[in-house]
Amino acid sequence: MADKPLTDWSSGLLDCFEDASTCCYGFWCCPCLACTVSGRFGENNCLPLCDICSPAIAAAFGIPLCAPPAVLSLRAAIRNRYGIKGSLCKDIAISCFCTWCSWCQMHRELKHRKKVPTVINVHAETTVNMQPAPVMMMMHANPPQTGFMNQAGVIVTA
Repeated sequence: MADKPLTDWSSGLLDCFEDASTCCYGFWCCPCLACTVSGRFGENNCLPLCDICSPAIAAAFGIPLCAPPAVLSLRAAIRNRYGIKGSLCKDIAISCFCTWCSWCQMHRELKHRKKVPTVINVHAETTVNMQPAPVMMMMHANPPQTGFMNQAGVIVTA
């Protein structure tokens, strides 16, 4: 089975003017956009809250955390599902330094992928005419003559 060739993202990381509503939504309510993207991809809507809460929790336990886990994992998953070019190193860099642009790009990608194509089905009607099978009756040229029985199971004819 041949693998499908990798494609590019449907929009660039900084292509906010292709879909200004996404970037405006992301600018005014970044967590809402992130939760929407997560939900549309089929993950828990609250997944992006890990990016908000995890640095504080990790710091409380002395664990250094530099890459936001939700945006990084979701970005890698979207690339994997749709066969988009890229690498984990690029995903880490974008997740660390362009978090909200990454959420906007993923939102635009999901909107692009969820467009419903127009499908036209053409059905040819097939007519089947069912008739009963012909019945063949065989007639004997010389019908059997009647006889009599003199023993059980023996017929004598004349």
